[in-house]
Amino acid sequence: MRKIFLITSALFLLAMATMAQERKIQYKPYIDLRPMHFGILVGMNLQDIEFDNVGPQTITLEDGTTEVKTILCDEDRWNMGFSVGVLADLRLSQHLNLRFTPSMHFGAKHLAFRNLTDQTQDGRPIEMRQDMKNTYISFPLDLKFSAERWNNYRPYLMAGVNPMINLTSKNQEYIQLKKSDLFVEVGLGCDLYLPFFKLIPELKFCYSLRDALDHHHADELKDANMRMYTNALTSGHSKMIVLTFYFE
Repeated sequence: MRKIFLITSALFLLAMATMAQERKIQYKPYIDLRPMHFGILVGMNLQDIEFDNVGPQTITLEDGTTEVKTILCDEDRWNMGFSVGVLADLRLSQHLNLRFTPSMHFGAKHLAFRNLTDQTQDGRPIEMRQDMKNTYISFPLDLKFSAERWNNYRPYLMAGVNPMINLTSKNQEYIQLKKSDLFVEVGLGCDLYLPFFKLIPELKFCYSLRDALDHHHADELKDANMRMYTNALTSGHSKMIVLTFYFE
């Protein structure tokens, strides 16, 4: 998270620093006047998921007796992923653009389950782990509000909605996510006008509006001992931080 903060701060400082510069020759002076233009994008992403835990739950054992167990789940580390896609930009006004950027996001989530009821010999909670690899196809539709251009820089803010399709197939792991999700996203960036093209670094934050967990997955597990870990969660909301570089 510290790196993300530093990148965000650098973008803000870049935008502020341009206000103190003298006028220079402008590259690609008419590129923003086109009614529509296209480009490509590459970037990096960090995937996360925010869980709501059930807390104490009653487990039916093989002999028919019941026992109360408390299991907590969380993502215990960030994993860097890769993003790639294309861009279509429609000019609505001098400062407002509508963008459609279908993309693919390759990444993973690392989950840790801590059984607070059952402990190891040294008194620590029993832990189970799952590496959840996710490949998303996203179809974000965003509004981009740009400031006035100064020399070869133009900072902007963006916001929109982002439907995603999860291509990960079903498996016999503890947690399975639904095939589709809907994200809201906000971000900031800066248009950099170069002699032959426009480069646009952008940092955006995506948050799922829906429960991403597949609650039918527990019934599909062949190992009954895994179900108490699957049923330890009431809901989960995916999150993503994406650093993108557009080339127009």
